[in-house]
Amino acid sequence: MSIVSPEHVSNDALLVAFANGDPIAAQTLTERLMPKLYAHAFHRLGHRADAEDVAQEAFLRLWKIAPNWKQDQAQVTTWLYRVVINLCQDWHRRKTPQDLASVHEPEDTARSPAEQMDEQYRHSALYAAMWDLPDRQRLAVQLRHIDELSNPEIAEIMELSIKAVESLIARGKRKLTEILQSQKPELGYSHG
Repeated sequence: MSIVSPEHVSNDALLVAFANGDPIAAQTLTERLMPKLYAHAFHRLGHRADAEDVAQEAFLRLWKIAPNWKQDQAQVTTWLYRVVINLCQDWHRRKTPQDLASVHEPEDTARSPAEQMDEQYRHSALYAAMWDLPDRQRLAVQLRHIDELSNPEIAEIMELSIKAVESLIARGKRKLTEILQSQKPELGYSHG
């Protein structure tokens, strides 16, 4: 059985179709979710090759459990984010995190080199400051403001209440503001 118009089909339905032998469903699901999972892993690890490995491993695990997938227990995206988070935590246990200053952002030709350098410095400062946050605050802030997930999605991924997620995000943002406040001149922002 092949899905005729896969772009309008839910992730859960695509996974079930894959489990029933539909290669288009697997391709659609991968194209839809792989960039988000890779980006999340990259922001957590700071290294492209490791982020690719993590995202691919998450999908391999999804394909293995596809025949036994129970749609009423979790959403595919929630399950995948949990796997990526766990794989990133495992990676950090095995390796020393790369110095964030050595992580190069992709070049944007629309901005001048000076603007690019300022932006890269600001990103490095933000990611360095994020490492000063407690793990759960850092994860909540990343899922909300970098991965752009909703608070209910984050609550499901982190297995917390929405209020707890909101609290983690608010405390994380306050702490980031405190950390970065002293760096305003170096980041190109005036006092005030």
